[in-house]
Amino acid sequence: MGVQNNIMKSVLITTAIDYVNARPHVGHAVEKVQADVLARYYRSQNDEVFFLTGADENSIKNVLAAKKEGKEVKQFIDENTAKFEALKDQLNLSYDKFIRTTSEEHFEGCKKFWQAMKAEDIYKKNYDGLYCVGCEEFKTTKDLISGKCPEHQMVPEKIEEENYFFKLSNYQDQLLEIIESNKVKIVPDFRRNEVISFIKGGLEDFSISRSVERACNWGVPVPGDDKQIMYVWVDALANYITALGYDKESENYQKFWVNGDRKLHIIGKGIMRFHAVYWLAMLLSANLPLPSEIYIHEYLTIDGQKMSKTLGNVIYPEDLVKKYGADGTRYLLLSALPYTSDGDISWQKMDMKFNADLANGLGNLTNRTLMMIKKYGLKSEIRNLKSETNLKSQIQITKLIENRKFELALKEIWQGIKEQNQYIDQNKPWELAKSDNTKLVEVLASVYQYLSSLVLPISYFMPATAESMKKQLELLEPKPLFPRI
Repeated sequence: MGVQNNIMKSVLITTAIDYVNARPHVGHAVEKVQADVLARYYRSQNDEVFFLTGADENSIKNVLAAKKEGKEVKQFIDENTAKFEALKDQLNLSYDKFIRTTSEEHFEGCKKFWQAMKAEDIYKKNYDGLYCVGCEEFKTTKDLISGKCPEHQMVPEKIEEENYFFKLSNYQDQLLEIIESNKVKIVPDFRRNEVISFIKGGLEDFSISRSVERACNWGVPVPGDDKQIMYVWVDALANYITALGYDKESENYQKFWVNGDRKLHIIGKGIMRFHAVYWLAMLLSANLPLPSEIYIHEYLTIDGQKMSKTLGNVIYPEDLVKKYGADGTRYLLLSALPYTSDGDISWQKMDMKFNADLANGLGNLTNRTLMMIKKYGLKSEIRNLKSETNLKSQIQITKLIENRKFELALKEIWQGIKEQNQYIDQNKPWELAKSDNTKLVEVLASVYQYLSSLVLPISYFMPATAESMKKQLELLEPKPLFPRI
């Protein structure tokens, strides 16, 4: 799209790894699809891409959920992790690896990471504090609203025990410099400003282990101390390097982390602090390279409300796929989530958008154009056309993808589709067919070339649709892309 790179770059794209205490919902799905769009885009630029996702299996949350269901922890986690892995086929994701944090490779990598951190940055002390199991994080009273965690609406439990702590305070100035200078780029800007303000407010050391009892003996053991399990956020964040083979300093680790040209974390706003502060500080302590960018997305709400099992308003990706297909689902989720604010979906809104944009928009434009080319016997004229691309529009779409503005990139594409449908309506090929064959060919050729130039940008967002369009445009044989709902 536009000018492609001559020099192949190595690009690492990661999503957050998800707790597997329940099955995946649309909030999990939209993040994976955003990452997939970028992976497909960078591959089209001839970059070498490693797209990583996975499951956070060592959380106390998972253990408690297993107990609640009366299942063995391992069995419960295996069952739920399989549901997250199933998203690959459901949503046509092109990831290269799905990391499970119960794997031996991950355990070995985490132990190595712990030992790589400076000894003077880790110390042990007795501690009591307020712990939110939902966040898997100790909270201060200023973090709470009306005594509850704002993210999970839960009253944290009071915990007292001896843990290892990490001297986050040692890295305050360095972190500030890294983020203010964009050495690690945090986007959008308003999130970057929040991180800067959090660091300037003074960093407190944080606990990086749990007692074996409280962790229910589940998770990665602390090297040299069989009474402590690593804090889940230490082991979860390490997945970005353990999945690449950090334990054995593998070729992938060297290529995509040590010498990676672009290392991008895609995460939700609720876990911003862990990635933009804790993770960077631990990497500095271990003297390891930093990621190059952290893209922080907003949340999807349902009918204006936060998704919640209690409210019974959770929407699951497999239900969307059954109704709208994989590409329809990808489109509806991506187009619903703006760059700097929460997006809202409902079944009614999605039905309307599917019909308006996919069935009546792209589907109708492709179908009616090819039907008329066939009907008026213009196949040979169209085949002899010199292919042209709509470069101006493509450059704008590229720019928006590069800036992680997926919803606006789709708006740009669909504005063009709308204009092309209007162009057909204004020029009335069905009337030109009776009186002006030259003009008829000109009009249908123009729309045909526009559709041809759409195949590549559409392929990032809706790969199967792009494939179908490509085939139909080559054979000049129309088939409906999206049945109306």
